[in-house]
This record gives sequence, C-alpha cells and structure tokens, in this order.
Amino acid sequence: MIELMSDNKGSSSARRPRSLERRAVPRDRSEHVAHAIGLRIVGGNPPPGALLPTEHQLCAEIGVSRAALREGFRLLAARGMIIGRRKVGTIVRPMSDWNMLDASVLAWHLEQEPTQAFIDGLFEARLIVEPAAAAMAAQRAKPEAIAAMRAAFDEMAAGQGAAPGPQIQDTAEDIDKTVGADLRFHKAILTAAGNHFLATFGALIGSSLIASFRLNWRAHNSAPAIALAQHENVMSAIADRAPVEAEARMRLLLTAAHEDARMSLAASGA
Repeated sequence: MIELMSDNKGSSSARRPRSLERRAVPRDRSEHVAHAIGLRIVGGNPPPGALLPTEHQLCAEIGVSRAALREGFRLLAARGMIIGRRKVGTIVRPMSDWNMLDASVLAWHLEQEPTQAFIDGLFEARLIVEPAAAAMAAQRAKPEAIAAMRAAFDEMAAGQGAAPGPQIQDTAEDIDKTVGADLRFHKAILTAAGNHFLATFGALIGSSLIASFRLNWRAHNSAPAIALAQHENVMSAIADRAPVEAEARMRLLLTAAHEDARMSLAASGA
C-alpha cells in the first residue's frame, strides 16, 4: 500500500531518511509516475472508487523505485485523483474531486480520444467565464493589454491565413503555432479583465483549443476566415469600450467553436 500521509511514529532521526529519500527523487521521475498512472485513471482503468494495483505491481509495471512511486502518488493526491487508506490501499477518487483546472489533468484527458462529454464540459465552462471576462475587459483594459490582443490576433491571422474556405494545418508544428497564438489572445482578455483569479482558466482554455484544433484538423472542418473575423469582432468591442457587445461577441465566438468541435467529433466517428 502507498501511504500518502506522513508517518508520525518514531523519532525525528528515524523520519529523516524518508525525507531525504523524497528529496532525492528527480522531479521528472515523479512526474513520469504521475503521468503513467494519471493516464490510466483518466481512461477509467481503474475506475473511481476502485483500488490501484499494489506498490510492488506498479513499480514493476512502470519500472521505477518505491521512492519515485511515492512521489508520483503524492502528485496525484495533490490533484485530487487518489487517496490512501490505511489497511485498505490507494483508491481512485470520484472525478468530481479532481482538479480539472490542473494543466496535467487536462493534458491526460487530451492524450485519450476526446469524448462528447469532455468537449461539452470544456466549452460550457468557457461560456460561463469568458463572455463575462470580455465585458470586464471592455471596461478595464489598459492600452498594453489591447496591444497584446492585437499581437496575438496578428499571429493567428499569419498562421491561419484569411483565404476563404477550409485551410487545414499540415503539421503538428503548424497547429501548435496557431493554438499558441489563439491561447495568447484569450489569455490577454482574461488579463485585461483585471481579476487575478481568472488567470487560472488559462489551462482550461488551452486544452479546449488543442482539442478543437485536433478535431477540426482530422475531420477537415475548419473555416479560419470566419473564426478570425469573430476574434477581431471581440477585440474591436473591447477596444471600443463596449462591454455588452464584447460579451455577446465572445459568446457567439465560443458557441460557434463548440458547434464546430461537436461536428468534427461526429464526423471523425468518435
């Protein structure tokens, strides 16, 4: 069994070797463990409420030491995905307990085939937050924030091109560049809203964009000229200090992107 809580028994000298052992585990090794087990959990094997395999089994399967395994489990526990129970084992927690805004948790979902429920959840969350953020940005945005939006938009336009009709990126590098520019655009709006808590939604937005671009690329269902125009409309409303228009235009942009992703998912046969 993997113990996720500190062992308070014994003297401080007895505890010191365990502490030193934890610090000696390289970060990339513990992240490797968290990644390997996190992927299994996200994929439903084992499902919420079930026990993970024993320490001996996991060490053998992943090819790591007990120290690295413990550190990986601590990372997963911090993300709300597992909990250790004395004399029982390590249990997968319900998905409602997972930190779905954590970049790693979102990335593990994206390594699986995206489901309709996952896509819907991403866009529903964005529709709750981003239109309101756009309205706030229209009221609070400083000139440098608007300049950051413009720079990101220009990168999107350069990467996608404004020619009519579908334009599908040919390489993963092309997709990464466009997604990166799109993410910077939306994060610039969150920053312009002037609320520090909104910055935590950056990982969720990035995951949504990655999922959408992958689906559109695979299903050949992308119209960059329309998407670019929608982004420019949002940016113009913010620059014009028009919060009602900014909110409505952001809602339109996200609704269209959500529908595009749904159509692409259906076309791919997923």
